[in-house]
Amino acid sequence: MEHLPSAEAKMKKNRCFTCFDCPNCFHTLSVRATTRSLDDSQPKTSSKHYYLACFFCRWTTRDVGIPDQVAATGNWPVKENPHQELLTSFLDHYKIVAMRERSEKEKKPFVLRRGYTSYTEKFGLTNMIARKRAGLPSLPLAGKDINPANLPAITPCVASETVEPLSDTFFTEPPDLTKITTISQRHANPMLQAVSTSGLHPQHRHFYIKRSLRCRSCEHNVSKPEYNPGSIKFKIQLAAYYHMPEIRVMTFEPLMAGRSCEIILKLTNPTLHLTSLQFSPPAKNNKGGSVEVVSGDPPKKSIDVPQPVVVEGVNSKIELPICPVVLPPRDDAAEYDDTGDTHNFQDDPKIVVWRKGNKAAVKFIITPDDGLQPGTDVIFSFALEYGYVNTMQTVEVKQPQRAEMQVNVFIAPGKILGAIEE
Repeated sequence: MEHLPSAEAKMKKNRCFTCFDCPNCFHTLSVRATTRSLDDSQPKTSSKHYYLACFFCRWTTRDVGIPDQVAATGNWPVKENPHQELLTSFLDHYKIVAMRERSEKEKKPFVLRRGYTSYTEKFGLTNMIARKRAGLPSLPLAGKDINPANLPAITPCVASETVEPLSDTFFTEPPDLTKITTISQRHANPMLQAVSTSGLHPQHRHFYIKRSLRCRSCEHNVSKPEYNPGSIKFKIQLAAYYHMPEIRVMTFEPLMAGRSCEIILKLTNPTLHLTSLQFSPPAKNNKGGSVEVVSGDPPKKSIDVPQPVVVEGVNSKIELPICPVVLPPRDDAAEYDDTGDTHNFQDDPKIVVWRKGNKAAVKFIITPDDGLQPGTDVIFSFALEYGYVNTMQTVEVKQPQRAEMQVNVFIAPGKILGAIEE
């Protein structure tokens, strides 16, 4: 959740200097405090010492001999690449080579043409003056010499025919796979690629970036690539998941063409308000109706049910429940309560077959169309009507408002089975 501009993140090699990844399971390491230090060089006092630990695989920095730190945000030692100087010289060399190639492409041919206002534009002197004023070094000239003097000298790598022999224990003792690193662990740190788990060291965590995501229907921004991850716009654009009822398929009977079968859908209320769900045929215009102020009484119906229409892709008929289904608000403590529900709802057992907390299982009857071939996906649809409570206060209205929403739901539970011989 750190806010950094792209230039500073690039300068830090897209890594965070305060967070570390576990080299064993790649989860984020946490700082643990203790009054006991394993390093004999540190003075034995009652002060606290800190080390890094993984809550997932129980890996700690003490497993590889990293000393404890006296501060929680201490300078944790990171094992550097032994070939860092050689790689740095290669990068500096090829940066200058890339600048030379870019200058050759941008250099204009020496041909007399009309349209030049001055000789500086004709011979490319404007770029040189601009770089000099900005304090940047001048570009190396692309002359006849292939290796100009201003290029840093690099030492080429030479292949060696001598290979370090294997130890005798490799042939005499059975291998212990718990002490040998995996391919994923070696690729996570390609600079070192430790062979044994004792050589694993934590690495700085990579930065994450938020990308843009648009709706496929209306092309509005669902998530914007903002620099600040804690932005209010980010939370508002993704608020539909926390306010719309969740629908999942629990069980269904074998799907046969032209035969009725039962299907049970699990409905979940993710909001902190009482919600009443009603089911109707799919509508062409699924827009919300009037808005009313939330009170202690249950919300009243405030929209007109539109006429049902034929939706493309639907190949099944559905019998919808007539009575509404009321879902209580979400309670995190109810997930751990096995004594039973305290809500007393008068549900029809033919419609609501199961209820717990803010969840309820509702039974539907669907009939796939005649003539569907085996292996065809069964798709049915209905309109779900629910109440949405807007708790955002505005200048005009400072009380929570309730709006009745209606959305079309398309469900594909499975495929048509073959005919059963009677």
